[in-house]
Amino acid sequence: ADAEFIEGNIITAPGIVNQGLTTSMIQVAESRGDTLAIIDPRGGYTPASEDYQTEQQRISTTHVSDVVNNMTSRNLNSSYGACYYPWVRITDTINGRGIWAPPSVAALGALSFSEKESALWFAPAGFSRGGLAGGAAGIPVTMVRSKLTSKQRDDLYEANINPIATFPNEGIVIFG
Repeated sequence: ADAEFIEGNIITAPGIVNQGLTTSMIQVAESRGDTLAIIDPRGGYTPASEDYQTEQQRISTTHVSDVVNNMTSRNLNSSYGACYYPWVRITDTINGRGIWAPPSVAALGALSFSEKESALWFAPAGFSRGGLAGGAAGIPVTMVRSKLTSKQRDDLYEANINPIATFPNEGIVIFG
């Protein structure tokens, strides 16, 4: 927590949705004043490591409203925290297999890409710096767990969640 003792820019725990931990991460980032907490929202999709149901049973049919309601009830509003949704499918470049990864993984890669290509203060979002299909995540992102409609993206925005959207001509893009 001491910015003078330990240097830090980002706090993240990909795939961990424990509300106590994610709230603490944001509070540490706020108290330091030099760090961003990237958290994953609870709801919508449960990874295989957390549940023994089939893939289809682990996907909520009300995924966006679940995530929005969970984040809204937490009443988080901090310029030192960021949240993204939904999960993304990435390619494991070592064995060539696709795996599902939490949205924070793609966001972390996009932050790094944006800083390398532009400057630290430019948002890692939009078609230039948030195009995940184009390599902005640093790893190949091939699919999103849930394709979002325009209304669902708007609902996520209102809950301070950055949507990861799919567009026919542009591919997978971080919006927000």
